[in-house]
Amino acid sequence: MSEFMYLYRGGTRATNPEQMQKVMQKWMGWFKDLGDKGNLKDAGHPLDPAGKVVRGRQKPVTDGPFAEAKDVVGGYSVVIAKDLAHATELSLGCPILEDGGTVEVRAVMAM
Repeated sequence: MSEFMYLYRGGTRATNPEQMQKVMQKWMGWFKDLGDKGNLKDAGHPLDPAGKVVRGRQKPVTDGPFAEAKDVVGGYSVVIAKDLAHATELSLGCPILEDGGTVEVRAVMAM
């Protein structure tokens, strides 16, 4: 078994507390299912859209990230799976997919 990171991008945001509660229930149900199967290592956290970007050798610091909303990483999780195909299969239940978002599935490399 290996570790994989899910990076969540895009999707529509809830516009009122009732919608937010429904969305959170879907996410908690999905995380519970992954955990019950022994595949959830860290549910992770949503990320604030504001931040700073540090680039290159001169290390200039700018406000950001500035990208189309669909490209900004909105959160992450870490799962345990047999291989990339299994991790990808597990991601198919992610609630963000119902809202037009994406899940980037990446293997965590051993150091």
